[in-house]
Amino acid sequence: MSTAASFTVKHRGIAAGGLLLVAGITFTLVWRSSTRRGETPGGGEAVAPASTYAGSGACEACHAREGRAWRESQHAQAMADATDSTVLGRFDGRQVTYAGISSSFFRRAGKFYVRTEGADGRLADFEIKYTFGVSPLQQYLVAFPRGRLQALSLAWDARPVTRGGQRWFHLYPGERITAGDPLHWTGAQQNWNFMCADCHSTNVRKGYDPATREYATTWSEISVGCEACHGPGEAHVAWARRGGTAVDARADRYLAAQLDERKGVGWGIDPARQSPLRSQPRVSDREIEVCARCHARRGQMTDVIKAGDRFEDGFRASLLEPVLFHTDGQQRDEVYTHASFLQSRMYAKGVTCSDCHDPHAGTLRLPGNALCSQCHLPSKYDTPGHSRHAADSPASACVVCHMPAKTYMSVDPRRDHSFRIPRPDLAVTLDVPDACTTACHRNRSAAWASAELKGRNGHAPAPSRHFGETFHAAARGAPEEDADLQRLASDGELPAIVRASALERLAAGGGGLAPDVAARVLAEPNALVRRAALSALQGADAATRLRLVPPLLSDAVRTVRVQAAMSLVDLSGAGLPETFRAAFGRALDEYLSEQRFNADRPEAQTNLGTTLAALGQKTESMAAFREAITLDRTYIPAYVNLADVHRSHGNEAEAERVLRDAIAVTPAAADAHHALGLSLVRQRRIAEALAALAEAVRLDPGVARYAYVYAVALHETGSAAQALTVLRASLARRPFDRNTRDLLASYARETGR
Repeated sequence: MSTAASFTVKHRGIAAGGLLLVAGITFTLVWRSSTRRGETPGGGEAVAPASTYAGSGACEACHAREGRAWRESQHAQAMADATDSTVLGRFDGRQVTYAGISSSFFRRAGKFYVRTEGADGRLADFEIKYTFGVSPLQQYLVAFPRGRLQALSLAWDARPVTRGGQRWFHLYPGERITAGDPLHWTGAQQNWNFMCADCHSTNVRKGYDPATREYATTWSEISVGCEACHGPGEAHVAWARRGGTAVDARADRYLAAQLDERKGVGWGIDPARQSPLRSQPRVSDREIEVCARCHARRGQMTDVIKAGDRFEDGFRASLLEPVLFHTDGQQRDEVYTHASFLQSRMYAKGVTCSDCHDPHAGTLRLPGNALCSQCHLPSKYDTPGHSRHAADSPASACVVCHMPAKTYMSVDPRRDHSFRIPRPDLAVTLDVPDACTTACHRNRSAAWASAELKGRNGHAPAPSRHFGETFHAAARGAPEEDADLQRLASDGELPAIVRASALERLAAGGGGLAPDVAARVLAEPNALVRRAALSALQGADAATRLRLVPPLLSDAVRTVRVQAAMSLVDLSGAGLPETFRAAFGRALDEYLSEQRFNADRPEAQTNLGTTLAALGQKTESMAAFREAITLDRTYIPAYVNLADVHRSHGNEAEAERVLRDAIAVTPAAADAHHALGLSLVRQRRIAEALAALAEAVRLDPGVARYAYVYAVALHETGSAAQALTVLRASLARRPFDRNTRDLLASYARETGR
């Protein structure tokens, strides 16, 4: 039974994420009044979700300077009621055409409307209830029944005309997203309650009721206020009003998030190496984790944790996954900078977000290269000798080479925060971007840039192996991948997120984790490494898992405990020592709670279904899969897993029916065709099975398993020559796939080749 991915949603539009999250978010509005607390968007008032949030206005009484800076920031403008003062777009009858649909923006009775395609594919008028962001683009939210808010995919380009702005545009210009597609503005992937709310407002409670499929989403403050970063402030305000006297003085001043890692700390220069040196080591990640709540690509497990709580107790950070990052760690998809920063030498040396960014204004502390010169000697680094470009030329800017930008949402460039040294030589061998040819020399090749740098520097880059070379080999199925991935995972000199990502790739490739390596990485202080190690052990034999995993059921970090439970879920009924059963039950409950918190998502329902099936709860698991299909009829993993439950209980005919339903909805779903082929094989309907297996290979020839199974079926039915052809074609695409290679050798030997 295949398990659905834990919320790696393909995110192509909304400027925030629930799972995904926010980066470069742009926001208007200040705290209005306590009457706004607990509002339910789209209808009525709800009880305030927590009485401990005082509102940003209460903070400004003492912190006026910070308050003034915040009021002008994008955080303060993250979300707002749609009014004359907050709406930037021109609602004057203007039209924009996309996918053959002409949409228009207009006003009626003082309100803002769009006439566009609805969920039923027909044109209708929709009232704009809220603005979402402010620069470089602004999106708009529409209220639907059952408390649901949806983000329009037609956005306003807020840039000046001289930069191509002041126009309406569609967020997916190269695609054709129409009604019924989950990425349509009325679909699940543009739902504010799940995708956006947690990072554009303060103290959000999603309030989803799976029984009615209704939302009662609440907030304490409509925008990103002081308490989004500092935690609930009523107790602190009361303390301050008492004068903060010694009688009730506390070191934390009654604040949940003590963002004091930079207090009394300065940066100097190491005289021996002429490199930056922090006056004291950074001993915590509190500030970084507060920012990561919204500036990380992550899955959300609960909405009851607050700023200052451990990040991985409420969120599951994404690692350097191939769909999100290039093999050398450069950003590919919208990843919101956190995972990039964790790779960097800056992070390793003790830099925090607010070393460079003013946390209240949301602006850089200094302009241009002066920002970098806070720590890096300008006489050494801000020179043509270092940049290899003329002073004051665009290419002499530090960020051009060390923080290359990629544009998302058509108009929003975001810089990579891994602060890497340009390596066009890796661009040649790994097929990844390089700063030289993507930022400036666009008419040149990476090979040219590599040779040019070698000539200017007088030498090639250091010969040490880059982790990207191992990740690249693993993606191709190279034979040494398992050993090299384990070597990376064991290398304490590498960033923890790289080591965890090596373990994640090992798990994805089905490779085994050597017992000595497993024991070492499971004892790592970094939670990302422990979590990924457990994932890599999930396919190990029962004896190995029962020996190594149970102690982590009581880990201090929730994501680790949950992963430990999932590593043992198939053994919960047999073999788990009695001393660990209570801890297993608690950790499993945390996992199930996470899925139920996200019950509005088909991925969560599918995760819930697979877990309940592993626990032998057939009826409940099938109900979860059916709910996933109800939430998103195009979500193929739910169909495939539901069919597998039917199969496991001897109902092959019903399994076939479910898979044919999936194919009827999404004819290009290779996984459904493959599963259907296997079902037909079990029913001994061989001709139909071969056709279905062949279609899976045609639709997704890059999946070696599809070709392998199809070749076996061909061989068993007497088509040995055709089986060889299929295997050769598959091996040409994945030349190091061992299963394909071994099967091809075996079949070739039979024919005397």
